Amino acid sequence: MSSQTAAATTTALPVPSGTWAIDPVHSSIEFQVKHLGIATVKGHFGEFEGTLEVGPGGASAHGTVKVASVNTREPQRDEHLRSADFFDAEKLPEITFQSTAITAVDEDEFNVEGDLSIHGVTRPVTLKATVEGTETDPQGNERVGLSATAQINRSDFDMKFNMALGSGNVVVSDKVKILIDVSALKSA
Repeated sequence: MSSQTAAATTTALPVPSGTWAIDPVHSSIEFQVKHLGIATVKGHFGEFEGTLEVGPGGASAHGTVKVASVNTREPQRDEHLRSADFFDAEKLPEITFQSTAITAVDEDEFNVEGDLSIHGVTRPVTLKATVEGTETDPQGNERVGLSATAQINRSDFDMKFNMALGSGNVVVSDKVKILIDVSALKSA
């Protein structure tokens, strides 16, 4: 199915047509990275927004994350992540994603290809996405649940700070896992 275009897969997308806006209260954007090669450090961003547009002519997704909202539950590490060694939040305050194609893998799973911009560098990335379902909440709002994962190399986005250890490990792995869980409200 990977040869299908985004427009062709829209009919298979089990999400009703319309504009769906991320509800940040019921959503999360997280990352995981190895520390010292032996432990996984997890973090999340507290400020983000995004939309999913679904229509008869195709589907697209867009999102923005405020990098200053990074939280790893360790204030000193968070300040270092905001610095020029990593995100450089003062000069480059946002991470953005814009889809370029959405391709069905099966009835609930999709590849969302797009341009990811981090630290002033834009690279193509593929999110492995799952439609978790649709529901009407107690207030009568239509909702859709989506999850997505990807793995990137932070050095591809010019974030190369590191320190080698005598064991051959490094302080911070180059590989970063991205985990997205979204509840989106139909807004149009």
